[in-house]
Amino acid sequence: MRKLSFCLFTLINIQAMAQKTDTTFLKKLMESKPELFSGILNHPNKNEVQIMYTQVTRDKNNKPSFKSFSYNLNAKRYFYPASTVKLAGVIFALEKVNELKLKGFTANSTMITDSSFIGQTKVLKDESAANGKPSLAHYIKKVLLTSDNDAFNRLFEFIGRAEINAKLKKHGMTESRILNRLAIGDGGESARHTNPIDFYDGDKLVYHQAEQYDAKDYPLELTNLIVGKGYMDSNDKLINEPYSFANKNVFTIADQQSLMKRLIMPEAYPIKERFNLTADDYKLIYTYMSKLPTESDFPKYDPKEFWPTYAKMLYYGREKEAVIDPNIRIFNKYGDSYGFIIDNSYFVDFKNKVEYFLTAVVQSNEDGIYNDNKYEYETICYPFMKNLGRTIYEFELNRNKKQLPDLSKLKMDYEK
Repeated sequence: MRKLSFCLFTLINIQAMAQKTDTTFLKKLMESKPELFSGILNHPNKNEVQIMYTQVTRDKNNKPSFKSFSYNLNAKRYFYPASTVKLAGVIFALEKVNELKLKGFTANSTMITDSSFIGQTKVLKDESAANGKPSLAHYIKKVLLTSDNDAFNRLFEFIGRAEINAKLKKHGMTESRILNRLAIGDGGESARHTNPIDFYDGDKLVYHQAEQYDAKDYPLELTNLIVGKGYMDSNDKLINEPYSFANKNVFTIADQQSLMKRLIMPEAYPIKERFNLTADDYKLIYTYMSKLPTESDFPKYDPKEFWPTYAKMLYYGREKEAVIDPNIRIFNKYGDSYGFIIDNSYFVDFKNKVEYFLTAVVQSNEDGIYNDNKYEYETICYPFMKNLGRTIYEFELNRNKKQLPDLSKLKMDYEK
C-alpha cells in the first residue's frame, strides 16, 4: 500500500512538473535580439510587460496538447484589460442563448433593448446590419471585427454582470472579473443595473428579459492599482493626483489565454469543461475574429478608419501599410486603453502548418498622466507587439514537429 502511494505521489509530481510554465525561454529569446527588445527588457515593469506563449503539439489523431512559456507573468499586478474582456462576452452570450433553449430564439433573433435606469440607452434598429435590425450575432460581428464598444455593452446587458462573473469562475478564470460596460464611464450603481430586453422571431416575442441587478462585489487582491501623477477627468480638467484603477475590469494574461485555448481547441478539454457552444457558434466566432475589417460588407467599414490590420497588434503591429500574408490568419481579441496594448491571439499558417497561442500586454505612458490620450503607442507599444509576434512566428517555423496539424477546421469562408 505504501509502495502504491509512493508511486501515485511520484506520478502526480511528474505531471505537475510537465505542466509547469517555463519562465526563462522567452527572456532568453528576447535577449538574443537586443536590437528589438533591449528597451523593454530594461524596463519590464515600467512598460507593464507580461507574455504567455503556448506551443501546440498534435498526436496522430490531431488531438492537441500544450506547453506554455511566460515572461514577467504576475496575476496580482494590475493592468487595464480594455477590450480583451469582450471575447468572454461573446462566448457567454452565445452560451446563454443555448442554455435558455427557447423555441424561435437564436443569436439572429431581433434584439430590442429598452432602458430602466439612469444613463441606460435604448436600441431599436441597427443600420449596419443587412436587415437593419439589431441581434446578438451582429453585435458579435462588430465586437470581433473592430472591437465596437456599444456592441459589447449590449452583450453585457443581455448576459448580466452576475452571470458573466459566475461563468468566469465556472471556467476556471478565478483571477479575473468583468464589472463594467466600456467607454461610457460605467461604474457604481449604474454598472450593477442592466437593461430590459425583448427578442423577436419576426413579429413574435420569443423572450423577454427583465432588468437585472447585481448586488455582489468581486474583490481581488491586486497591486499597481494607484498609478501615475495625474489624470484628466470627465471635463478634460487635469487632476494632479495619481489615477486609481480600483473597481475596474480585471482579465489576467493567463486567464485570457485559457479562454482562447478552450475556445479554439475544445477537443483538448473534457466535455463537461467545454463551452456550451454549437457548431454554428464556433463558426461565427472563428470567422469574425480572424476576418479583416476590409473583408466585411455587413457591417461595412471605411478602410481609412479600419484598415486590414486594425485589429492585429501581434505580428503586424497595426501598421496601415503592412503587407498581408495570405497564408496566415490570426484569431484574436485585442485591447487598447490608458496606454495599454493587449493582444490575445491564436496564429495559424496554413501553408507551413504552424499554430500557436500568444498573449501579451505592454504599456507606455511617459508623462504619467492618464486619460489624456497621449501614449507612446506608435513608438513603443506597436513595435514591441510586432517584433514579439514575428519573433515567435520565426521560432515556430523552425520548430520540429513529429506530427503536422490538420488545420482544415480553421479555414473560414470570408466571402459571406
